[in-house]
Amino acid sequence: MATVELRFSAQPEHVRTARLVAAAVARRAGVGEAVLDEVRLAVGEACSRAVGLHRSNGVTAPVRVRLTEEEKAFSIEVGDEVPGAGVAAAEATGVPGSRSGAPVRDFDDAGGEDQMGLAVISGLVDDVEVSAGERGGLIRMSWSRSGSADSR
Repeated sequence: MATVELRFSAQPEHVRTARLVAAAVARRAGVGEAVLDEVRLAVGEACSRAVGLHRSNGVTAPVRVRLTEEEKAFSIEVGDEVPGAGVAAAEATGVPGSRSGAPVRDFDDAGGEDQMGLAVISGLVDDVEVSAGERGGLIRMSWSRSGSADSR
């Protein structure tokens, strides 16, 4: 199982870099060409959401992205450092989520941009889960690698 970790300051201009890295790692992991656009878009949405949460809550810690090649799947985790953020929006859009004792602190317009981003992500990803706790939130996304090892 190969893993690539990326950390970047919560600046919108760094989201593009995260998208490019995710697409390159997904391609190398054997994700089909038809799915690469979905990977790029989902990572862009998740990273933009994390950047927005950091900026609106005054968090200076970096956004975390972890890309993992598993035996039958490729997964990406995008983490923020905002306690309790995102689960209310996830529940409102039907995305599985869990909260561990932290207060909910979403975007200023929690009913809009956050829910829209999570809805877009859930439409692009085979499996998605949002979790939040006292140390921040995490979006875990995964795509199957359906027989593409021989297409490399």
